[in-house]
Amino acid sequence: MKRLRIAAACGLMGAALAAGGCMSVDPIRYETVGRIDGATPALAALIAPDAPIEKLAEGFRWSEGPVWIRDGAYLLLSDVPGNKMYRWSEEDGLSVFLDPSGYDGQDPAAFREPGSNGLIPGPGNTILMADHGNRAVARLDLATKTKTFLATRFEGKRFNSPNDLVRASNGAIYFTDPPYGLEGLNESPLKEQAWNGVYRLDPDGRVALVERGLSFPNGVILSPDERTLYVSNSDPARAVVMAFPRREDGSLGEGRVFADMTDLAQSGMPGLPDGMAIDRNGNLFATGPGGVHVFTPEGQRLGRIDTGTAIANCAFGEDGRTLFLASNNYLARIRMRTIGLGY
Repeated sequence: MKRLRIAAACGLMGAALAAGGCMSVDPIRYETVGRIDGATPALAALIAPDAPIEKLAEGFRWSEGPVWIRDGAYLLLSDVPGNKMYRWSEEDGLSVFLDPSGYDGQDPAAFREPGSNGLIPGPGNTILMADHGNRAVARLDLATKTKTFLATRFEGKRFNSPNDLVRASNGAIYFTDPPYGLEGLNESPLKEQAWNGVYRLDPDGRVALVERGLSFPNGVILSPDERTLYVSNSDPARAVVMAFPRREDGSLGEGRVFADMTDLAQSGMPGLPDGMAIDRNGNLFATGPGGVHVFTPEGQRLGRIDTGTAIANCAFGEDGRTLFLASNNYLARIRMRTIGLGY
């Protein structure tokens, strides 16, 4: 991690020494990257046009799943191909939190990306994780680092490699299951499901298939009123974010295209629709070709946060006005004028 520490100069040195010495001021200044694309009043209401994008840590193979842990004021994130979970805080910097974070078996060659992927807050002192390598949805106790598998199969067949997840207020967990964890993807001999689905895991442990029509479902998030489930599709031939109406029983209605980024994907901009974050007012921060795209609840695109690399995921943290960015091989953040949902 590249950090530049600077100390404040002391005036009236003699008086300061006589009073017991000079008070040291030691802020951390980080390298900045990228830019904000889109100079409109609507975007400026959410992000200052000159807001710096700070690079906090680097050296990951593919960073994913940032989640802010309020009790302790630190961030956890996955390095999916590296099979590690990392911890970052302003005070301590970067360290390994869990190794391995996913698959710990004897045949790693069968897995393209063996580590944990999406991470979200769980009940109590836990997080919920899309355990790519173990092909499961799991709960991790943050104190003991004990992992409990919540779901590994649907109708007796192993999941592909759960990728991202979101938890509704009633405890139901929606998660996506593309084949990205498997070597060979759809052609992997380990693939048991006939589709790449979106599932709902109910608090009683039952699993329901709620959507099977997307080629590579990836990021998933709920609107503030929980009436809409957004699902991104990481397919350059159909790079879209879908919006599905969520019924009272937790099932989904017919989806509609909320945002279509196929042209951007085919233009060569880095990245595909992937993880998402949402603010209190329902503005969607959706990763895609060229960075994090900002959409109103009605689907109007306001602009984007461009780090210069593909961004896999993003999450609000700190006081709710910081957006953390899992940006390829590094972790970044940007201060916002809006507040994330849940803060």
